Amino acid sequence: MCVLPAISLLAQSTLAVVEKKAGKVGFYTLEGKRTGEVQTGPFPHEMVFSPDRRFLYVTDNGMLWMTDKGEGGNTITVIDVAPYLAGRPGAFAATATELGRALEDVGFFVVVGHGIPQGLIDDTFAEARRFHAQPMDAKLALRMNEHNNGYMMLGRYAVWTSDVNANDKPDLNEAFFIKRERGPDDPLVRAGRRFAGPNRWPAELPGFRDAVLAYTDAVDALGRKLLPLCATALDLPGDAFDGAFAESQFSFRLTHYPPVAAEANQYGIAPHTDANFMTFLAQSEVPGLQVRMPDATWLDVPYVPGSFAVNSGDMMQRWTNHRFKSTPHRALPPVGRPRYAIPYFMGPHLDTEIACLPTCQGPGNPPRHAPITYAAYLDWWYDANYNAARQRDVA
Repeated sequence: MCVLPAISLLAQSTLAVVEKKAGKVGFYTLEGKRTGEVQTGPFPHEMVFSPDRRFLYVTDNGMLWMTDKGEGGNTITVIDVAPYLAGRPGAFAATATELGRALEDVGFFVVVGHGIPQGLIDDTFAEARRFHAQPMDAKLALRMNEHNNGYMMLGRYAVWTSDVNANDKPDLNEAFFIKRERGPDDPLVRAGRRFAGPNRWPAELPGFRDAVLAYTDAVDALGRKLLPLCATALDLPGDAFDGAFAESQFSFRLTHYPPVAAEANQYGIAPHTDANFMTFLAQSEVPGLQVRMPDATWLDVPYVPGSFAVNSGDMMQRWTNHRFKSTPHRALPPVGRPRYAIPYFMGPHLDTEIACLPTCQGPGNPPRHAPITYAAYLDWWYDANYNAARQRDVA
């Protein structure tokens, strides 16, 4: 585990000199003192941890940037899950402790060593660019349906129910949504359940469907591998969440943020919390995502190539009686170039009842929320914020 300050890694920080020796890379500060050795791992770039636990990162051009831990708790934890996934002794308990602390303190962390191939991530970003490069009439032919699958145009939506900010302007992004792919014989489909309806796929983009589903399968599998860590961090049996997520109800969004000017109180995505359990955002080099830290400051999520920024959502917060945070975040419009984002919103089965967990309540800590099914919460949230009727008038 290492801790990053909640600032961009591209900000001015201590620049060090990289020196190759005998096939290794030695790291030196400007004062010439050695700060650490390369740690090999399943990373797209070398990462080094200094003795005082500062995080060092080598960029593609061979320059090294070093960051300090930060002050006042304004830190975002980087968790390497590779030892846990490999089954190394002691890694399960240590990783569960790190994850629990991150979700209690901030509600955000950055995960590395996750095992999802970088090529699959890159391919999915490419599919996002390919979809949004289509003519508008091709995208509008797939406009969002009653299941909130399909195309959402720019300038029509925002999280209007946010209690983080008085959102009164539509967001400056366009997006394409899918949910779990279900066949006609699926019980939820046969029952006509909302959010279990058909995905809408572009006929003119060969390979798009297969590429997107390969990615959602991989991220869903990663999310389920983290569930025992969440349960253990909450003093629950490791399999406590397995039944609820055996068939997760996810939403996957391919988002395009164009570099356009914003009005006052307008954003790429306005300040909000996520409605789901846990969100996985593959990082890109274009900045924009900001998190509201415990001291109420807004700070950039550090960019770590090949990583996922992970945050807990409203279902996690309700289940844990606010022990784990549903942390507000927002996205600023990009400057000078577009930004693409591919967030995966992981939720439990639609019929899962979200009721306060036994380890998250007590005589002095009663449940803050009445039990509710995930489907009922989604009904309210989507109708209030992403109602498909808002773009039916578009020719």
